[in-house]
Amino acid sequence: MIRTEGLVKSFGGLRVIDDVTVTFYRGKITGLIGPNGAGKTTLFNILNGFIKPDEGVIYLGDIRIDCLAPFQVAQLGVGRMFQDTRIFAQMSVLDNVLVAIKGQSGETPFNLFAKYPKIQQEEKENRQTAIRWLEFVGLSDKMQIRAENLSYGQQKLLALARLLAGNSSVLLLDEPTAGVDPGFIPVLLDFLKRLKEDGKTIILIEHNMTAVLAACDWVYFMDEGKITAFGLPEEVLSDPTVRNAYLGL
Repeated sequence: MIRTEGLVKSFGGLRVIDDVTVTFYRGKITGLIGPNGAGKTTLFNILNGFIKPDEGVIYLGDIRIDCLAPFQVAQLGVGRMFQDTRIFAQMSVLDNVLVAIKGQSGETPFNLFAKYPKIQQEEKENRQTAIRWLEFVGLSDKMQIRAENLSYGQQKLLALARLLAGNSSVLLLDEPTAGVDPGFIPVLLDFLKRLKEDGKTIILIEHNMTAVLAACDWVYFMDEGKITAFGLPEEVLSDPTVRNAYLGL
């Protein structure tokens, strides 16, 4: 679904992404692990167009996307969930999801007058779509409350529902279990597995190795901007080099 070839990115003479070639497959959950400063978040920033690589290319299917703006990458189906969720705290849970739906006719002021009946019908359909995704993540009973009143784990689920409402086929998830109550983590991982079964391409940065072992099909290990190991989670985490660099064992 999405692959890179020879990515390089430097800041002030420091090479933070060093010849990274990776492939993330449709219908799989791929973990991106490594110590702080390894380049994981920078790689995410390159994948969704926030920053441009100095060298290398990125393909989404057959489409080259490293030359596109972030909004264009998002329109093609690459969605990102940040560690801090970035929800609209003062808006309702339902409205948080509604704003993510793409191509709404009501976004054009002229259409509010010229195509009002069409907009009314479209808004009904969008509402049904938003409710369906809230039902999927278990938040439909909270859709009218302010998003700020959700627990942190529920806010993560809301952020996930927004990505799905935006019809994202590739999900970049930055530490989805960070700050979440340990008892809630299996629920979150279960949703990710269900999305995988629906054919989503899921890439997650994660420091919770229990979550990585439970959810990931494949794992890349990054250290000092390089991919130094790849394989099944058990294989990578048992690699002596990985254990020494990451786990200190």
